Amino acid sequence: MLKKLLISVIILLGLYYIFLFSHIAESLKLIFKVIPMLLIIILAAIQKPLHIKKYQLLIIAGLVFCMIGDYTLQWFLIGLTSFLIGHIFYIFAFSTANERHVPTWAKILLLLYGASMAIWIAGSVFKTGETILGIAVIAYISVILTMGWTAIKTGSTLATSGAILFIASDSYLAINKFVMPLAFSHEIIMLTYYSAQLLIALSILQYSEIRSKVLQ
Repeated sequence: MLKKLLISVIILLGLYYIFLFSHIAESLKLIFKVIPMLLIIILAAIQKPLHIKKYQLLIIAGLVFCMIGDYTLQWFLIGLTSFLIGHIFYIFAFSTANERHVPTWAKILLLLYGASMAIWIAGSVFKTGETILGIAVIAYISVILTMGWTAIKTGSTLATSGAILFIASDSYLAINKFVMPLAFSHEIIMLTYYSAQLLIALSILQYSEIRSKVLQ
């Protein structure tokens, strides 16, 4: 009951921030941005996996650093670093399982996507003379693709879907910031972002069920 109520509140507050953004006072926008993430962290913490606690703790750590990234993204490199650490925790979490192989077509898509995004986005950053930022962008792209790769290997549809949505959100944000303005950038970035985090948090029980079957 509590879990369903929490999910409902997360969705409602997330949609409020996404679609009524212009009606929120400037001084409160960052607070409203962070509240859904705080509730997602609580949702991740109250779940009771059958056996595996390590996955849950790593996911919670990733969520916390992403929440910090939400607030500090106003100082872009600091926010980027926080999200990078968050993704690394997700990679550690996803790497605790190796339930399926990454299909060849998925490997090709991830590698091609990563290479094209690195050339397009990081290339645009390097042209402005921002060498450190360009290197940071390449590192970030490598990490989020690794996260996607390891998510697929968990065998969890929730973790995989969350990782793919996170890649989509980050990609849209990067293109909008460094290459060209995109339509409905705020709505698309935040909708895919909140959805990704919620699915990753919900993957805790699914992961536990998958691992329990393996251990039987």
